[in-house]
Amino acid sequence: MSFTYPEVGATADGGPLPPGYHHARVRERVGHGRAAFAAVVEGVVTFDLHRSIGLRVTTSQPRAAAGVRVTSTLGLGPVRLLRIPCKVVWVLDEDRRGGYAYGTLPGHPERGEESFVVELDDHDDVWFTVTAFSRAAAWYARLGGPLTRAAQAIATRRYVAAARRIAERAPR
Repeated sequence: MSFTYPEVGATADGGPLPPGYHHARVRERVGHGRAAFAAVVEGVVTFDLHRSIGLRVTTSQPRAAAGVRVTSTLGLGPVRLLRIPCKVVWVLDEDRRGGYAYGTLPGHPERGEESFVVELDDHDDVWFTVTAFSRAAAWYARLGGPLTRAAQAIATRRYVAAARRIAERAPR
């Protein structure tokens, strides 16, 4: 299945994001030390970060890898309200950086890409960055306008808070 936007991989280099989209880049310190870094990376690449904010997540593989399909579902109790299909675009697996990005597939209410990157700096502080570019694809996302962007901002804050909780639970 093909991505729904042409700028696949645009979140990889940390440079300017493509024009014509809403952009978001949030970078926050979430912890300290190698154990916290490893725990947050593990939470990100196993999609536990997403599950910890209340999303139901199904994946074609248990860990992020290029081409892995990731479908998040929003719901209330047993009722599924929104299905969000994506596919992993790139994965970062370095000594002091880890994470991945996924891009939207047909059926997603938006078009674009979002990355989740964890970094361990020279002072052993753990930083978590969410970078995204998106624009409405579905009629209800266009109709939602500012409400859709507000929901995305709330989700980003929840990702950061979840990364912080994961780091805090890491052994010291």
